[in-house]
Amino acid sequence: MSNMKLFLLIGTSLSFLPTLSLAQCVATQDCATLGYTETSCNGGKGVKCPFGNKWACLPTEVEICKKNGFTESCTGTGQSGSGKSCGGLYAECSCSSSYPYTCSGTGYAGGAGSACGGKYTQCKCAAEYEWKDGACKQKVLNGAQGDLYYCNGKVVGVKTPEMNFYVAMNDIGKMEWYDASDVNYSFCKNLEGVWPNKERLLTMYNNKSSLNNLLSMNGGKKLTEDRYWSAELYGNLTYIVDMSSGFSHQWRADLDYSYYVRPVLISW
Repeated sequence: MSNMKLFLLIGTSLSFLPTLSLAQCVATQDCATLGYTETSCNGGKGVKCPFGNKWACLPTEVEICKKNGFTESCTGTGQSGSGKSCGGLYAECSCSSSYPYTCSGTGYAGGAGSACGGKYTQCKCAAEYEWKDGACKQKVLNGAQGDLYYCNGKVVGVKTPEMNFYVAMNDIGKMEWYDASDVNYSFCKNLEGVWPNKERLLTMYNNKSSLNNLLSMNGGKKLTEDRYWSAELYGNLTYIVDMSSGFSHQWRADLDYSYYVRPVLISW
């Protein structure tokens, strides 16, 4: 033990003891009043009251260290003592470099595992985020995600819970039936859409309000309040469905009429 530490221990120890010279000068012989309050001392280190069986005990090394600001054991997960120690205690603790993350901010759902000083070895990410390169980063979504269909993070189709197919975000345009039949439409790479039949067009009409809300919320265009071609062809007849009324009837595909076409995705 260094001379400085010995001086610290002795000086602090004496501050815990009653002033015996004062005890000899006062009339009272009450041990408790004079500072003798312990029934025994650890290892017998102390001064016995001259008027009874009470003791004034010398403080332990740990008590002396705590009185002088060394209060941290630094034995928690990832912790180590910072600076010099006193009686196995430290004035403050530090965390190892393997606990670098505070795990707060957009996309974070908290820390993963035990914390050290409010920091973690890894973080948990919120929905639609993933742990990548030491951070919670937004996922690049692809494929069906509930009522939305994604291609490289972009919504390319929507549906309502009552529908078993996705509707494209926009009309192909307004055109004659035979021109429309030559158009190919891709929802995503290697994922082709189809031209809806009469039943799917009527399903779109029956769910039009919810469908239009989803389209508007995700950057698409609402269904036009006009007639849409269906994919069926019976001879030279096909069906059209009016999105303003839901009325459907057969129509000659070879006439020079132009109606709207909206692709759908029926398998993925």
